[in-house]
Amino acid sequence: MKAYFGAGCFWGVEAKFRMLDGVLSTSVGYSGGSVPDPDYDLVCTDTTGHAEVVEIEYNESVVSYDDLLEVFWDAHDPTQLNRQGPDIGSQYRTLILYTSLEQRDNASQSIANEQKKYKLDIATQLEPIGEYYLAEEYHQQYLEKQGLSSCHVNLK
Repeated sequence: MKAYFGAGCFWGVEAKFRMLDGVLSTSVGYSGGSVPDPDYDLVCTDTTGHAEVVEIEYNESVVSYDDLLEVFWDAHDPTQLNRQGPDIGSQYRTLILYTSLEQRDNASQSIANEQKKYKLDIATQLEPIGEYYLAEEYHQQYLEKQGLSSCHVNLK
């Protein structure tokens, strides 16, 4: 199974999902925009509509989609519109991209449950997955490659 989440800069979000038992692989890329085959520089112009997202391939007999949603909520502040920490722009928006009606329904219920924890409105968008474009190789497992323990994401 695959799941897709946008929660700000994809480096820390990917690292957080990679720590989860049952996650078989991850990659980072771009989705939700209108320009075919975008690259990082183009996405950073904030003109393509793409978000930085993490693709997670997981074994659903070990980790459930609901478990992934919990990690997603823990990885960012879902009340921030088009930003996370120091990163500003629509490419950093909070986003759940579903691949099935079951994922859509679970995510919708999760958003409603999560909203009860916040005074501010949750800004998380819920959309069907469209094209997913793999980001450049140097972005894949970036924190591991750089020997960094974290960025703005709490990796506990």
